[in-house]
Order: sequence, then C-alpha cells, then structure tokens
Amino acid sequence: MPVIGITGGVATGKSTFARALLRRLPAEFFDADRAAHDLLERDPQVRQAVESVFGADIYTAEGKPDRSRLRELAFSDERNRKRLEEILHPAIRARWIALGENARRARAMFVADIPLLYETGAEAHCDRVVVVACSALTQRQRLQTSRALSEKIAQSIISAQLDLETKIRRADHLIWNDSTVACLEAQADLLATWLSHHYG
Repeated sequence: MPVIGITGGVATGKSTFARALLRRLPAEFFDADRAAHDLLERDPQVRQAVESVFGADIYTAEGKPDRSRLRELAFSDERNRKRLEEILHPAIRARWIALGENARRARAMFVADIPLLYETGAEAHCDRVVVVACSALTQRQRLQTSRALSEKIAQSIISAQLDLETKIRRADHLIWNDSTVACLEAQADLLATWLSHHYG
C-alpha cells in the first residue's frame, strides 16, 4: 500500500483536505505540524536547543512554547528560521518515514501532511504526492484574516517556501482550493476513488 504525501503552501488548505480525504479513505495519518508542536512541548533536547537559540523566555513558566513569538522571531530573520528548521526537521522526518515504512510492511495506506515535503527533499519516500494550492491572493488573505498575521510576516512565511508553481508542476495530483468547502470535498471524493481503485 502507498505512502501518500500531502503538501502545498501555507494556508492553502492542506490540513482541511487531509481531513476530508481521511473521512473517505482508511489510512494511517501523520501531521507534521502536530509533530512539531509535540516536539517543542515535550522533547527535552528540542527545548534545550530552542532555548539556546531564542532564549529561555520563549517558554512560559508552565513549559509551553510561545508559538506566536517563536514564529515572529523565526520569520523576521532567515538565520533564525534555518536554525529552528535544523532543530525540528530531522526529528519530524525520522518519525514520519519510520511510520510510513511500518505501514508499508503492514500493507496499510499511509497519509502524511508535510508542508515542506519538497523543501526537505523527502518526496522520494512517497508513492504519490498531492499538492493543495490556491491563488496567491487567496493565500495572503487567509494568512492575514484567518491567522491574523501582519502582511510582512505573511509574506516572509510564503517566501520561505518553494513557490507553488514549482510544487504544482512536480505534483502527482493537484487539488485547487480557491473555492468552497464543498468543492474541496468533491475533489477529496475523486482522489479517494482513484486511490482505492489504483491500490485496492
């Protein structure tokens, strides 16, 4: 059974699409953003490394990372972003690749939501890659409205990722999420049907 990588750009709707697909397709699931949150909060080595870069006050007295401040610090300085990625990406990648290989051995379908799949060169570990994309205008509006980010931070996050046009060209499947949730659900139906017939 295949390992399916879901990627795209920030705020293009990857997670929403992944949830829609999983309602239609029996599969094991890995969420890279959730894994990053877990590592930041629970892994002592990650915490020590993050504090060494950003200072001990990046964590609250209760031991919770200040994610808003961490994001602002990381995306206002490219050196900070790269140092944070060097801390998190190897651990996240090791987790999902191991889980994907376990799923292969168990003949179970595996879906991984990996925002930086192409940026980290990890697409080689996937049998199919799904890119969820939308227009640049919609992407910026979602970041500034839904996530309440400043225009500067929103653009920094977008610029830090491989451009969507390149991801679209490299995709095995393209999901266009510039419309309604119903449209996204319909595309999840089509892909779930294709995957079931192709790998069933």
